[in-house]
Amino acid sequence: MGILRKSTVSVIALAMAVSIGAGVANAKDKVKVAFIGPLTGGVSAVGVGGRNSAELAVQLRNADPSAKYEYELVTQDSECKPNVGVQAATKVASDKSIIGLVGHYCSAVAMGAVDIYHKFNLPMSVWGAVLPDVTYGNDYKEIHRVNGTMINQNDVAAKFMTDQGYKTWVVLYDTTDYGKGHNKYFTEYLAKNGGEILADFGVSSDQQDFTAELTKAKQLNPDVIFFGGLTPLGVRIRAQMEKLGITAQFQGASGIKSDSFIDGVGELSEGVVSFLEGAPVDKLPGGQYFMEKYKAAGFAESEEAYGPFAFAAMNLILDGIEEVGPNRKKLTKYLGKIQDHDSIVGKISFDDHGQNTVAAITKYVVQDGKWVVWEDSEYATGARKLAGK
Repeated sequence: MGILRKSTVSVIALAMAVSIGAGVANAKDKVKVAFIGPLTGGVSAVGVGGRNSAELAVQLRNADPSAKYEYELVTQDSECKPNVGVQAATKVASDKSIIGLVGHYCSAVAMGAVDIYHKFNLPMSVWGAVLPDVTYGNDYKEIHRVNGTMINQNDVAAKFMTDQGYKTWVVLYDTTDYGKGHNKYFTEYLAKNGGEILADFGVSSDQQDFTAELTKAKQLNPDVIFFGGLTPLGVRIRAQMEKLGITAQFQGASGIKSDSFIDGVGELSEGVVSFLEGAPVDKLPGGQYFMEKYKAAGFAESEEAYGPFAFAAMNLILDGIEEVGPNRKKLTKYLGKIQDHDSIVGKISFDDHGQNTVAAITKYVVQDGKWVVWEDSEYATGARKLAGK
């Protein structure tokens, strides 16, 4: 028995030694990356979809045995409020253990944060904010964006709507940088396409009552009400249009391209149009792969419109760290040289301001409670008609 016990102890000790040795050999350095988006508030559905998508990228990378590092995701809630977003940006940027960031759906938040990332040399990639000045407003090498901007979006929107035969508009836009940007670019492109803006009204991002603006709009009798802003205001405006008996077509910017908009106005969402950079997820190069992995991960919430961009942005950050190591300055240089980089949203190529060249803009219309690509809809075939048609 004594011999057996001694042999048993020896075997156990040997097994432990082998196990410990293997553990040391297989241990990976941990690297922190971060995500910032609106996880609470009126556009939280988009923010949570973006966070889930970024988290999915981290989960898949950690499951890859060939990955050099183990990644930890740090998330911060911007609430889509510039002051809150700046605090979140400062917290992330000042934490030197965080090497890269995927940040911002709300342009007003992004504009307030880019100076901070530049100050702390934190490389980041925008996953949703569309104001051109986020990338073009400064020559900050740390700032990159995988999604497109509102410039192409409004170019396509203006041409599409005038091609539908609409001639007159009343514009409502929120007075953040985001809303002002949409007002500026849509106005410019509409004029080039022969449309006429009868009036425009700036509204605050927390405004509840639009009776004054919509009453004036009704008197002007436009073909279209264009809204440049985010879902919460879009819901209120569309609902109050109905109460005032305004039958004009409702057109929104990418800020209302959310399931939350449809949930908020119900049947009144039918026939609403919106425009979004990039192809729909099921038509993206890696769309099927992304959706399969997203579903398998068991997230309770939708990936929403910008989830694929958040996934692509996080993978780009992780690819860079794998290539150059967990070093902020080296990662910034890596991102600055990105050309024809494979991603689920297509090839990523950054220009000299860190802006990806996303040319494709998709036109959407709400049909039977869902956002449908225009070309796939019954509106495109003429089986259904937009307002005023």
